[in-house]
Formats: sequence, structure tokens, C-alpha cells
Amino acid sequence: MTLAEQFTALDNLLYSTRQYWQCTAFDYDELPWSSLSAPLEQLSDSDVAELDSDQDALYAFFSSHIEGVEQLPYLSTLSVAQVARTDYPFWISNGIKGRKFEQLQDFVGSLGEQAQPVLEWCAGKGHLGRMIAFNHAPSVHSIELQTHLCEQGQHSAQQQGLAVKFSQADVLTDDVSDYFEPQQHAVALHACGALHQHFMQLASKAKTQQISLSPCCYHLFTDDKYEAMSEQAKRSQLSLRHRDLKLALQETVTAPSRVAKVRKTEVEWRLGFDAMRKDITGSTTYISVPSVNKAVFSDSFEAFCAWAADKKAIKIPQGIDYQYFLLKGQMRKKVTERIELVRHVFRRAIEVWLVLDRALYLQQQGYQVTVNTFCEKQLTPRNILIKARLPK
Repeated sequence: MTLAEQFTALDNLLYSTRQYWQCTAFDYDELPWSSLSAPLEQLSDSDVAELDSDQDALYAFFSSHIEGVEQLPYLSTLSVAQVARTDYPFWISNGIKGRKFEQLQDFVGSLGEQAQPVLEWCAGKGHLGRMIAFNHAPSVHSIELQTHLCEQGQHSAQQQGLAVKFSQADVLTDDVSDYFEPQQHAVALHACGALHQHFMQLASKAKTQQISLSPCCYHLFTDDKYEAMSEQAKRSQLSLRHRDLKLALQETVTAPSRVAKVRKTEVEWRLGFDAMRKDITGSTTYISVPSVNKAVFSDSFEAFCAWAADKKAIKIPQGIDYQYFLLKGQMRKKVTERIELVRHVFRRAIEVWLVLDRALYLQQQGYQVTVNTFCEKQLTPRNILIKARLPK
């Protein structure tokens, strides 16, 4: 199956099932699909958490309840890149946390031999660039927004005797087109949204010989309505917004139990306050309250409601029954989790759709393109690698 054929099949399936994933869970007090009420209500909270952590189990559970789900494992699965891990000295890995270092090892190992100068996009401290330089790239040019990260990265590269130079730039507003050259390998690991889209556009315009990127956070720095990159995606009937793009990011590596507990409290309290707000104002729609320091959730529900009411300019009546609304929040959380569980059946499919849009765009620019995974998703769920090369 070609990339175009895979995109078409996935696009048709996502369009026909959009009622199950193109919704916002917090909008509902009850499950919006009568056909799924019985199987979802039979799941315990621990069943929901277990299913949500296993994408293959999700496919298996919902295949008999949602038409087309049985095709998702095939249409969303990507081949695994050939990875040759290099052993690095301790001074290369210094300051890089374990799982992050393994991601970098696998990403670099999947790039193959570095015979050309390398451009590193959105480099941070240049951990990736230094590893590529250690792997015998002729030179690495690292582009980064934050001056202090450029300085730290340059200092590390000089200390380690590596052929890396940094340039400070805001890649979305500064003219950085001259950084791209034909005889070059442009790489971007986990550049977000418009950052990696702009990278692809500039690299392909410059006819850069090789482009390798792993996309991330598809919604960031973009308009709410998604603008497709490839001609094929532009013809799609799907209309995607930020909430849909965020769905692609909701497969996560299991959080520590402490983080999961705080998250559980946060959702219950936010939904409890929302129920209170609706009761006070007569509103029927969910309205979010701003993000807040997680320490708030070690206080009381009453204190959280006072804070949230202040943010939304709402006066809470004397004698209100906080326990009643907390219980409503807890009940709504059960509904929300089950709606999210259904949406999560499609999270990887949305991401693969977005990645294929990017791959097809590069094909249109004359590149030979492959799409693979470069590491196990336990290291990062954002493990998709697009490699593009101009034919010689």
C-alpha cells in the first residue's frame, strides 16, 4: 500500500466514524451514543484505565461495537525503521534524562550515515546535534530561539571538540531561508506544529537533499481550523480543529501514580465547579477555567470553587452545597472518561493521518519519502519518523 493509498483509506474511515471522535467530552452529562451505553457502563473505572493504556486492547474491545474499527490496526500501523544504536561516552549523555537519551539514540540511529552537513531545527541545547556530530557528520548548524540555550549548547560543543555552531533565531518570524542548502541534511526532532511545517516548507523550497523529522504537538502556533499541506488532504471532507489535533497526542506513557491522582482530583473538581456554575447561571454549555498550579488541588474543593468563581466573575450564593456538586463532578468524570475512551480508539489514526499529509506534501515536492517508527512508544508515543530524500 502506497502512502497515498493508506491516506485515502484512513481518511474515508475517519470521516465515516467522526461522530465517535469529533466531540468534546466535557460537553456531555450523559453518553452521546446509545449503542455504546451498555458496553461502556459495564466497564469499571480500572477497566477503563487499563483499556486506555493499551491501544491494541482498545481496538479489540470496540471492533464489535463500532463499524470500521477492525481496520484501524492495519491502517494506523507503520513499519519500524532500521536503527543502529551508537554507544556514546558519558560526557555526551550528561544532562540528558534516561528515556530522553534513548529517544535521541534511536532517532540518530535511524538517520543512517551522516555524509552531509546537518541543519538541526529548534535545537534547544543541541543534544541531538552533538550526538550527530559525534557520529561523524561533517558539521552541524543548530538553530534555536532562546539565547541562553544557544550559549549553553555552543559551550558544550566547544568543550567536547564537536563541529557544531549555533544561530539564534525565531524561525517563525525571522528570515531563516538562507540556513537551508541543497547539499545538506535537515533534521527536526519534536518541533511543534507550525515549527515543523515551516521547516518542511523551507527545506523543500531550498531543495535540501535530505529531510528527517519527527512531528509533535500538531496544533501549536497554528490557526484553530487545520490547513492541510498536501493536495490530497486538501480534498478531504474532514474538517479538523485544535481539539481534534490534540486527540493525536493523547496516547501517553503511563504517568506516576502521584500525577495520576492529582489529575483525577483536577478533573472531578473542574467538572464539579462547572455543574455549580451551570446551576447558578442557568448556562447549559461547558466553559473551561484557566490552568492553575497543581498545588491548588491539595487544598479543598470549596477553595478551588472560590478561585474558579473569581476567574469567571461568578458570585457563589451563601449556603451552597459543595458536597452535592463535588459528587456531580465525580459522576460526570465517569461519563467523561468513557467518552474519552471511545475517542482514544482513533487517536493514533488521527496522528497517522496528519503525518501522511506531511509525507504526501514532501512527495509533491519531488522527494522519495518513507514513514516509520524510530523507537518503542514506551520511550515516547511521538515516535514517527518522516524521511525524505531527493533522487540523485
